[in-house]
Amino acid sequence: MEAVLRDGRRVLIRLFTEKDCEALYRFFHSLPTDVRRFAWENIDDPEVVAGWGRHLDYSKVLPLLAWDGNRIVADATLHRRDRGPLRLAGRIKWLIDPAYRGAGLGTALVNTFMSIAREQGLRHLTCLLAADLEADAVTTLSGLGFTQELYQAYGVDAEGGSHDMVRLALRL
Repeated sequence: MEAVLRDGRRVLIRLFTEKDCEALYRFFHSLPTDVRRFAWENIDDPEVVAGWGRHLDYSKVLPLLAWDGNRIVADATLHRRDRGPLRLAGRIKWLIDPAYRGAGLGTALVNTFMSIAREQGLRHLTCLLAADLEADAVTTLSGLGFTQELYQAYGVDAEGGSHDMVRLALRL
């Protein structure tokens, strides 16, 4: 699907496939260190990214990429469980190129996940963000109806510094 950003730029949003691993790795390494440091996985390891491509299971993790031409400008994932008490709750994560923040790309990605989650019968979406470093994302999700709960000094960065974390949740 194509998304038109607030500044008129157009990006293609589509599923991640195994052939995208190299481009995704390049995208991760184009991001500033302060953006990469709160990634949930070791995105500095090309084998981690290649493993995602080899072990795709869209029923557990639905990965979307936003492309501007031949380059990735955002990576977003919807995680879900196939059983247990949280099987109707999805968790979203994303990394967006700083040059594309504030232009509506995050909103487009989250709206896509909201539609997919409803189609799949999920009842809730959640997200956990660093309150100080991802304040713009907290604002975006709050504007989309997510409620927030603050956990003080819950996250720790690579240097051992504590960060407040915000858990955001949306009832679908």
